[in-house]
Amino acid sequence: MKSSLAIFVLCLVFLCGCGKDKIAENKTSEKKDSVTTINKNVSGSEKAGNPYYSKTDTTKLNVTDAEWKKILPDSIYQVGRGKATEEAFKGKYTNSTGKGTYYCAVCGNELFRSDSKFSSTCGWPSFFETRRTTSVIYQEDHSAGMERMEVLCGRCGSHLGHLFDDGPPPTFKRYCMNSIVLDFVADNEVKTTNTKK
Repeated sequence: MKSSLAIFVLCLVFLCGCGKDKIAENKTSEKKDSVTTINKNVSGSEKAGNPYYSKTDTTKLNVTDAEWKKILPDSIYQVGRGKATEEAFKGKYTNSTGKGTYYCAVCGNELFRSDSKFSSTCGWPSFFETRRTTSVIYQEDHSAGMERMEVLCGRCGSHLGHLFDDGPPPTFKRYCMNSIVLDFVADNEVKTTNTKK
């Protein structure tokens, strides 16, 4: 019975198209804490410890993987630069419904608005359109024995997830993303920040 359930779950992951041979997980609670700490230290247009992070600069970055490895928490580096995939149904934004904007956790590039997010039941946060046409770039992905379209950040080139043609109208696209490489800023947080004197 257990083996049948395991096979079913494995098939579900690959049918959704998001499964890869690598799984990104936080290996220790210390790493989880470091991700949380860095996310809480976002101030204005910069993320603490990351000189390339900006929510306003759209200039393309040319940063080596070695430099990213020094700057990024390991879990973000594994997915964003190592092209790993989060475990299905474990990402912090999989079922989130807050109103706001999603940014690249590697560089701060604006990616998606919450009104383009939908419940796809594939186990990862899904969107039907990007914020701007230049928010992301695409690359063919032939890994794991599948033919897929990889979605990369349009500013830093980090791996975000994959694109599929089974989304809702009006685009019929499903941007299947990894939560760990997304930062979310709620609309009410922006208003509060802008009104402070």
